[in-house]
Amino acid sequence: MKILVIDGQGGRMGKSIIEQIKKSGPETAAYELYAIGTNSTATQAMMKAGADYGATGENPVIVNSRDADLIIGPIGIVIADSLLGEITPAIAAAIGASRAYKILIPVNRCNHMIVGCQDAPLSEYLRQVCAKVREIIERM
Repeated sequence: MKILVIDGQGGRMGKSIIEQIKKSGPETAAYELYAIGTNSTATQAMMKAGADYGATGENPVIVNSRDADLIIGPIGIVIADSLLGEITPAIAAAIGASRAYKILIPVNRCNHMIVGCQDAPLSEYLRQVCAKVREIIERM
């Protein structure tokens, strides 16, 4: 199973996701974690957290979204020009068009809000992400 964790800015959200998946996830042979940062700082943070592979920029998102099984990241990764402009229209389109199951974290900043989501701290959303990843991997 190919899991993409996509993040930008400083990569803290992606780093936390990778750490939690590595710590509490199923056997590592069941999946490979790809850290795709929209900038090198984000990629480095996720690689330090234990990602198996890493790359930076628009093209790695486009290429790796084609055959990913699971894509994880903040909701902004599917909204062009979000993350302070780090998400290009091509990135948003590639992720949106991917056949991968997407787990999007509701981050109500940068001029978008997800109505109907519970008001929870980021740590709770990340816990829910990791629980969903475990569930998906165990089904396969």
